[in-house]
Amino acid sequence: MALPSPTTTLGRGAARHSYFPGRRAATAAVVCALAVALAGCGGTTKKDNDNGGAAKSDAKADPDAPLKKGLKLAFLPKQINNPYEKLVDEAGIAAVGEFGGKGKEVGPSDASASSQVSYINTLIQQRQDAILIAANDPNAVCGPLKQAMKKDIKVVAYDSDTAPACRQLFINQASSEEIGRSQVQHLAKQLDYKGQIAILSATQNATNQNTWIRFMKEELSKPAYKDMKLVKTVYGDDDDQKSFQETQGLLKAYPKLKGIIAPTTVGIAAAARYISGSSYKGKVVLNGLGTPNQMRKYVKDGTVEQFALWDPKKLGYLGSFAAAALASGQITGAEGEKFKAGKLGEYTVGKDGEVILGPPTVFDKANIDKFHF
Repeated sequence: MALPSPTTTLGRGAARHSYFPGRRAATAAVVCALAVALAGCGGTTKKDNDNGGAAKSDAKADPDAPLKKGLKLAFLPKQINNPYEKLVDEAGIAAVGEFGGKGKEVGPSDASASSQVSYINTLIQQRQDAILIAANDPNAVCGPLKQAMKKDIKVVAYDSDTAPACRQLFINQASSEEIGRSQVQHLAKQLDYKGQIAILSATQNATNQNTWIRFMKEELSKPAYKDMKLVKTVYGDDDDQKSFQETQGLLKAYPKLKGIIAPTTVGIAAAARYISGSSYKGKVVLNGLGTPNQMRKYVKDGTVEQFALWDPKKLGYLGSFAAAALASGQITGAEGEKFKAGKLGEYTVGKDGEVILGPPTVFDKANIDKFHF
């Protein structure tokens, strides 16, 4: 099947960009009907979720094997026009040039659960050496990803995980628990541990968002937060205008709202834009995950005191070297295996194939001008 949209390709530092034009049962049914028969179409099933551990391989790791030349790596983000995902993917594609490979980015313009399926099917037909995916849904992509692995195409999830059985590695930005709990901890300090709060998330099925929110709720259940109440979680679908409208709706529906956590770069920027031009500026605390370039003006004008994030460029870079190590036989994705990620140094594969980039950075007026991404 032809790709639904063009691709962004970059090899050895040269880039060509083509930006792309723009949940449920009906959409999934259409995609499944159109997908090639061998790929199938995964759903959100207990079987996939409970299939413990990352996908296993019978291959033996050879840590001394050189990285293969000419590897073809494809990045499949949640959404092709997401600024954060663009930073990750472009850095990852550039890294492919360091080991003599070819990288590209393909993907949907919407972040619905099944929107990535047809792209995976096409990448299988193209015989990519590795597919790197930020999953919109942990299970909707499982059918075709398992078919890819059967054809010896390596699968690396990054940013937002699939079900573990559907990939060999997951490149995580930081500890999911640390991200979730720290979001609450930061906001609580700003609110003196009192008041109503809300969460502005991305999509309802996003693995990373839901994992972070679970840890947020666990943190909020502690006695220290007895005077704080989570009144609502809303979803902006990683869409700027919808996130803007959801922020507006929250503040109108909950006039006593004191704080919002937006663990999504699209969401926090949209929420900041709304609050900065409203009567809520200086009255409602906004925290979450964003990029310095998006949030700089809101920090400087007092709309936002602080927010956090890891370096998305390093995430993409690490993903490329991890995929290359897999495709070259240096690692298989088993716990305890080690590989070198270029200028980032050595990394170790953890439980269930997880590789953690490192702790996030907190940005505020004191340091934000030191970062440009």
